[in-house]
Amino acid sequence: MHFSVIIPAFNEEAYLPATLDAVRTALDATGLRCEVIVVDNASTDDTRAVAIAGGAVVVHETERSIARARNHGAGTARGDVLCFIDADTTVPTELFDTIWRSMQDRRCAGGAVAVEYGEFRRRWMRWYLRGWEFWSRLFDMKQGAAQFCRREVFERLGGYDEDIHVGEDIDFYWRMSRHARAHGGYVKYLTQPKVVTSARRFDRMNVWRTLLLTHPLFIRLNWKRRAFWRDWYDRAVR
Repeated sequence: MHFSVIIPAFNEEAYLPATLDAVRTALDATGLRCEVIVVDNASTDDTRAVAIAGGAVVVHETERSIARARNHGAGTARGDVLCFIDADTTVPTELFDTIWRSMQDRRCAGGAVAVEYGEFRRRWMRWYLRGWEFWSRLFDMKQGAAQFCRREVFERLGGYDEDIHVGEDIDFYWRMSRHARAHGGYVKYLTQPKVVTSARRFDRMNVWRTLLLTHPLFIRLNWKRRAFWRDWYDRAVR
């Protein structure tokens, strides 16, 4: 089984070294054939140089879009299993071995990995995110800081929806789940081990914008309206 790890990145020179180090350590622990692809999504900093120094293959997506970046990376990947990791996310050493064992069952189409956040400056945000966990369980909303999928399933689904600007990971998980059920399979949600992702957006964005723009219901109702997502694109928090 050949793994491809795809990391979309826009101006991620600060976080990418730790992400790549953790990914490489976790891949080395599996002994599997693997490749690491960083999709430079029109960065204006040293993201490309950092990715090359970290041993990744770098491809370029000039249109600022997280869905397009993910799809571009998948289009250049050679792996049987595609693993998507956010550029500000570190993975535990055992993660890819856990994914590999999950994928030994051919009925498993793919899945997602539970997320915890790093240190918060606004510590009360952890309580706000408890509400996110409620909505996540209620509507089966699984974040894309770490998702994985069989290549053939990804291709049948047409990848991530490029009309969605935020929440494309949730939409993909839903479609992957429906596809799996329709073909007698299932998706796997890994609650352990968790990945750790940056809390920067919850620390640095205006408080009221954070509470609105990260609310699951608001995301679902407006994920195709790019004008709402300037904090992700035009003035991305970095």
